Amino acid sequence: MPTTIKAIKLGAFEYIPKPIDVDELEKAIEKSIEIIKLKHKTEHISTITEREFQKNEIIGKTKEMNEIFKTIGILSTNRVNVLIEGETGTGKELVAKAIHFYSSFKDRPFVAINCSAIVDSLLESELFGHEKGAFTGAISSKKGLFEIAEDGTIFLDEVGELSIELQAKLLRVLQEREFQRVGGSKTIKLNARIIAATNKDLVSLIKKGKFREDLYYRLSVANIKIPPLRERKEDIPLIIKYLIKKINYEISNKIKNIEEKAIKRLITYSWPGNIRELENVLIKVSLQTKGDTILDSVIEILLNNSNGLNLTISEDDAKKRDGSQIETEKEKILSALNQAKWHYGQACEILGISRPTLNKKMKFYGIQLKPRQ
Repeated sequence: MPTTIKAIKLGAFEYIPKPIDVDELEKAIEKSIEIIKLKHKTEHISTITEREFQKNEIIGKTKEMNEIFKTIGILSTNRVNVLIEGETGTGKELVAKAIHFYSSFKDRPFVAINCSAIVDSLLESELFGHEKGAFTGAISSKKGLFEIAEDGTIFLDEVGELSIELQAKLLRVLQEREFQRVGGSKTIKLNARIIAATNKDLVSLIKKGKFREDLYYRLSVANIKIPPLRERKEDIPLIIKYLIKKINYEISNKIKNIEEKAIKRLITYSWPGNIRELENVLIKVSLQTKGDTILDSVIEILLNNSNGLNLTISEDDAKKRDGSQIETEKEKILSALNQAKWHYGQACEILGISRPTLNKKMKFYGIQLKPRQ
């Protein structure tokens, strides 16, 4: 990631990782030639000192992740609003921090708030601040996060959880670039950059009247979509290696190796909780490991006992069983539905998945809806 971002920030037309794809290289060269033809003068590009960013590094070598790294490089040179979309646990806040810490405003505050964790009546005060006596309990004036951020970055996590009323107030702030504290009359300028994140489909919420379309376009001047871990399995071994080093440091452990069979098992798992779930599993297995090597037997027990729906079977396990013994994903879903007497909420609890995920999987496998028994 740091190399990609640095290259883009220094003015590279494209960044192509090894092994080189000749067709991709040819397209990049043609594109760069066209850009050079349009330039009438050489622009001076200053080198920005890189901030150490190892503690929460973003790991990946897939094409999708490389595109995200390039986008981070581009966004770190400007101040436009950014919307980051992705499932829970994919690392949306890490991407937001990368944009901030690679920018020329890296020494200014990075202020994060989870919009789903605070009730509406308090969230407005948290964002914009309040004056003394503005409401019961306001015994003194208080700065809001928009004010505290100064000319740094405000990260609004789970922005899809905002009420329509707060969406309207946020829209006005973004339009006017100014706000007032609750109960106040003084106008305060908004100098911070806004980065929002969501695990919801905001376009779908707009159609349902639950999210303002005008606010969506204000937030998504630039857009980053982070793929779920199950769609970037090539990255899992790299992420495992990185997380083990991180866990060793945090809990003073001395894990050096992990069985190849264990890595294969971790690659084939569906990871509904994404990287956050993977890290949680590795922390648990590290605490249970006596020596310096993580064993597949411990990984197997943890995954089988997890709440998530492990929908895949490793090649080694498949070889030990005949076809009639292998329980497919469709069979697991049908089994859970029958066990719950087709009560979809209870089936979701058994499977450890959300209702939308269950609906998608039922549609994919052609499982017809049934009235509850």
